[in-house]
Amino acid sequence: MRHPPRTVEWITLSLLLMTYALWALGTTWAYDLSPVLGVALTGVAIAQFSSLQHEMLHGHPFHSRMANEALAFPALNLTVPYGRFRDTHLAHHHDPVLTDPYDDPESNYFDPAVWARLSRPARWLLEVNNTLAGRVLLGPLIGNLLWLRTEAGLALRGDRAVIRDWLLHLAGLVPVIWWIWVAPMSGWAYLMAAYIGHALLKIRTFLEHRAHEAARARTVIIEDRGPLALLFLNNNLHVVHHMHPNVPWYALPALYHAHRDHYQRRNDGYVYRSYAEVFRRYLVTAKDPVPHPLWPFRR
Repeated sequence: MRHPPRTVEWITLSLLLMTYALWALGTTWAYDLSPVLGVALTGVAIAQFSSLQHEMLHGHPFHSRMANEALAFPALNLTVPYGRFRDTHLAHHHDPVLTDPYDDPESNYFDPAVWARLSRPARWLLEVNNTLAGRVLLGPLIGNLLWLRTEAGLALRGDRAVIRDWLLHLAGLVPVIWWIWVAPMSGWAYLMAAYIGHALLKIRTFLEHRAHEAARARTVIIEDRGPLALLFLNNNLHVVHHMHPNVPWYALPALYHAHRDHYQRRNDGYVYRSYAEVFRRYLVTAKDPVPHPLWPFRR
């Protein structure tokens, strides 16, 4: 999909500036007015910033990778270095490995052999995590623990790229910690806001991909145009993004609606009408098993 070149995508840049402004407002004036309001607004800003980081790693709003990465430098979300997000997410975009418990860095499935060795409490916790309520309430904690364990292992084995990205992340934490030090919001309140930001993102990733024999049919379409679609920058139209990863977020809806039948045939009807439907069907019901149902994986 070719798109007219732009020197600067002002829509994305403007949204980033508004997101920074919301983050600053949440940690200062709004927190002074009401700690609950401040934490909520800051959590939304952190989630929106993560969605914008996703745009940056795909080459927006500037053509310059260095300029985009400078915009992503502040570590608002605390636990995910931008460089690691970039590298793991771009690896995830190799569609033949989607949902592979080993080769897809964003897979939520386990190798059945690994699953069989887990303790009963660990299985129960992961099964709860496979409901939408569990993914939102417990997912940030479970996901971060698994993520940080993996990252620590790579760093301890001397992976220079991982060490470099974590050092850059620590540098990006400096202005965030300084801001929270001088702002009305407490450190504990900011941790709560970061948790909320991760929880909101778990709504997006909950069913983005499914186990399916055909790689083209593993990626979802959620035909939502409400607040969550904006928060996720239209990544609810996820198969469109996977097919055209360089198309900016604001162009995805028009592209989808111009070829709606094609995309729905492409992903074999893996479609939901809205996030309301997703909540209604899976709030307390698991959509998928934790062990990969089609293992050994076929590409």
